[in-house]
Amino acid sequence: MSGKSELSGVFARPKKRPGPLVNIAALIIVIAGLKQSGDIVLPFLVALFLTFLSAPPVLALERRRWPSWAAVSVVVTAVLALLVGFSVLLGTTVRQFRAAVPTYRKRLLEQAQSGVQWLRSLGVEVSMDDVYRGIEPGQVLDVLGSTLNGLLTALTNTTMVILTLVFALLEVSGFSRKLRAGFSDPDYVLTQTGKIALEIQRYLWLKTLISLLTGLTVVAWCSIMGVDFPVLWGVVAFFLNFIPMIGSIIAAIPACLVALVMDGPTSMAILGAGYIVINTFWGNMVEPKVMGDSLGLSPLVVFASLIIWEWIWGPVGMLLSVPLTMVIKIIFEQIDDLRWIAILLGSAPREDKSQKKSGATKMKKLKKKKKSSSKREAQGEL
Repeated sequence: MSGKSELSGVFARPKKRPGPLVNIAALIIVIAGLKQSGDIVLPFLVALFLTFLSAPPVLALERRRWPSWAAVSVVVTAVLALLVGFSVLLGTTVRQFRAAVPTYRKRLLEQAQSGVQWLRSLGVEVSMDDVYRGIEPGQVLDVLGSTLNGLLTALTNTTMVILTLVFALLEVSGFSRKLRAGFSDPDYVLTQTGKIALEIQRYLWLKTLISLLTGLTVVAWCSIMGVDFPVLWGVVAFFLNFIPMIGSIIAAIPACLVALVMDGPTSMAILGAGYIVINTFWGNMVEPKVMGDSLGLSPLVVFASLIIWEWIWGPVGMLLSVPLTMVIKIIFEQIDDLRWIAILLGSAPREDKSQKKSGATKMKKLKKKKKSSSKREAQGEL
């Protein structure tokens, strides 16, 4: 039996397919299970993503004849140091920001009052009660502070993530041997599994690197503009860059509000323009060229995944929505029976100019043949 037949047998569809109602019911059960088991599944998913990011250095150390336990210990220690350092930095910044929220709220109220007075001078009757009913000043800042505080709580609870990461990395070096022992002809299985792992690693590394560069650019721009807490806005831009389309907009709102209460609308407009330039450069120019069309998702799929994963796991689900959907797409691309789903999830493929030209030439030849045949038929009738 070949390796391809063994792998296809694992993912093969049953001969008697269940009806659509059974499939819908199974999907509902799976979604309900994911929603209820978020406390267990989310740390496991974070550890899985960290495993894909940490596996290359572990394998590189093992190729230099390091013992598995030593390679895993070095990499896990480095990851743990990064997580602890990041949590301490973010925790200090978030506490300082939450302490400054009342001051920002007071300034925002003063600016709202002056805006109402300016409208009254133009003859527009607006009361402060109407303004309060329409929008509550400082509410966005409170929501942001609570969200970041929840993110900090999730980062500090890393016991399950680290333990899962350790055991997963210990399995990395022996995984290929398990596949060889489990299949009579494992070459095809190893090739397909390696392709899936390499594509997932490539996507996660590139997305993390681009998000990191976006966050560093935001830190530099906010520092130049003199906006308070530039590191905090860089961290927010780093995380929300994993959310396409709306992530960059959400990341810019709190920083622009702080710029508004500090230096007025002109500073807010300049800062917002800088955010547009940063996200256009990294998100629309650099990222498509680096990742290519093969690691792209349809805009409709991205929007639907945001809604579905946010409903299942809340804001953390939004952060993980695109990586999870991308991993599913990469896995489906390597399975023959499911490749059509991966094509539907991806962006529209570009037209091949050579194929387009060849198609045009074929059409011209067919037209010439039709014309010549019609002439021959006319001559024969004469």
